[in-house]
Amino acid sequence: MEELSPRRKRLALLTLCITMFMSMVDNVIVNNALPRIGQDLDAGISGLQWVVEGYSLVYAALVLTGGALGDRYGRTRVFRLGLGLFTVGSAVAALAGSIGVLVGARMLQGVGAALLTPGSLTLLRHVFTDERERAKAIGTWSGVSALGLSVGPVLGGPMVEHLGWASVFWINVPIGVAGLLLAACVLPDIAARPRRIDLAGLALSAAGLALMVYALIEGPSRGWTDTRVLGCGAAAAVLLVAFLLLELRLAEPMLELRLFRDGPLVGAMLSGFMVSFGMFGASFFLPLMMQGVLGWSPAAAGYAGLPMTAMLVIAAPLAGRLTAVYGPRLPLVFGLALCAVGLGGLSLYGDNAHYPAYVWTLFAMGLGMGMTFTPVSIGVMQRVSPAQMGMASATINTLRELGGVLGIAVLGAVLTNRMSDSLTSALRGLGVAPKDLGSIADAPAGASYGSDGTVPALPGPVQAAVDGAFLDGIHVAVLSGAGALAATAVLVAVLLGRARPLAPAGSSGRPQPEELTEARSARA
Repeated sequence: MEELSPRRKRLALLTLCITMFMSMVDNVIVNNALPRIGQDLDAGISGLQWVVEGYSLVYAALVLTGGALGDRYGRTRVFRLGLGLFTVGSAVAALAGSIGVLVGARMLQGVGAALLTPGSLTLLRHVFTDERERAKAIGTWSGVSALGLSVGPVLGGPMVEHLGWASVFWINVPIGVAGLLLAACVLPDIAARPRRIDLAGLALSAAGLALMVYALIEGPSRGWTDTRVLGCGAAAAVLLVAFLLLELRLAEPMLELRLFRDGPLVGAMLSGFMVSFGMFGASFFLPLMMQGVLGWSPAAAGYAGLPMTAMLVIAAPLAGRLTAVYGPRLPLVFGLALCAVGLGGLSLYGDNAHYPAYVWTLFAMGLGMGMTFTPVSIGVMQRVSPAQMGMASATINTLRELGGVLGIAVLGAVLTNRMSDSLTSALRGLGVAPKDLGSIADAPAGASYGSDGTVPALPGPVQAAVDGAFLDGIHVAVLSGAGALAATAVLVAVLLGRARPLAPAGSSGRPQPEELTEARSARA
């Protein structure tokens, strides 16, 4: 492929950054619009949950397929198709007149994101051929991606208040159109790689992941022993095991499982998974605590996330430079440890907490997240051959999305169980009838969905019991997440013990032994 001019490289990076920013913002900006959506479209909490999770379900189920299609039909072509579908889905969502249409539009957005995100990292590798130049570009790209996740709530609150809930979807349309125009002009055409599409693997992985995500979404509300939840979970396990067995037998699999023999590669991917696990869980708890217990407005709760945003902006390029000099181990371990400290620090504060007292936890979590995004991407790129880059990129995104879904589901279940136990004991002491427990326990979450954003009226002692039980549940949940992140930091330090730093600029650029081994094992 011909060498691109510096100007075209910058425009290509801009194109990939704005499209990834758009897809990342869309993951979280919708949360602040849910109260208005529920009011305007007459939707209950279950319907609103699917507005959020419909996107994640489809994305997680199809992102591996998106990587395979990019190999078969060309990375740039599939990237443009995904961006187009995402833009159309955003417009349909903004115009939706019913909750069913809105959920369908969110799923279409998920399809588009699953097609465009695996190709984004691959295109970066083709545009920036110099190792150090590529590391800086990935640092910028990763920082913008991380910024999208943190700035979404900050943007969403004021937009919903002043422009209505449809604005959180309309904002994607001009960005998507601009991205499509830029992509047509500046992105290089990467030749398709002749290969069979693994249709059986596609069906098994998509169905298995979809059923697993469905079970995780419905488990907290239906109960983990519900027949449908158990059935979907069991079916997901069977389908995913069948998928793994199939991939081991194929000459050209969708997911090259032999890559997971490489310790540093596993460490990098595990880092991405666990950061999403902990931080998506935090993004679920913080708005509930700020709005449901501390009585903040949605916009104020969004603005409270600015310290995380600031630290992400600072940390992402810094992590790129540290990775270029020392390799991914140092920033990954440091970032995971900071996330653990920040998340665990939330357990120190109760319903009388003042923002200046716990703002340090937001700084720690923002810095920790920012330190991990770039080295995860670079760490994976160092360990795979160019032919496997698309599959590896799709795997990163799958693990990140599943980490977020699991974080909300698992830590949410911890919160719910602890809260239920604490609240039952407290309400028994107040003489509240057992039959009223369910409606009272919904009060903290219900506060986020009220038409006026206020906490439902409860007698003073009962409200105090609810807040106390809810905070007790949050404390146990964040400590559980912090413990998991701390254990991951130790494990990643061991797995990445032999990871090498990037080659200096001007070096021979010869393939490393790991890449040669992987290239020989890929029977493409």
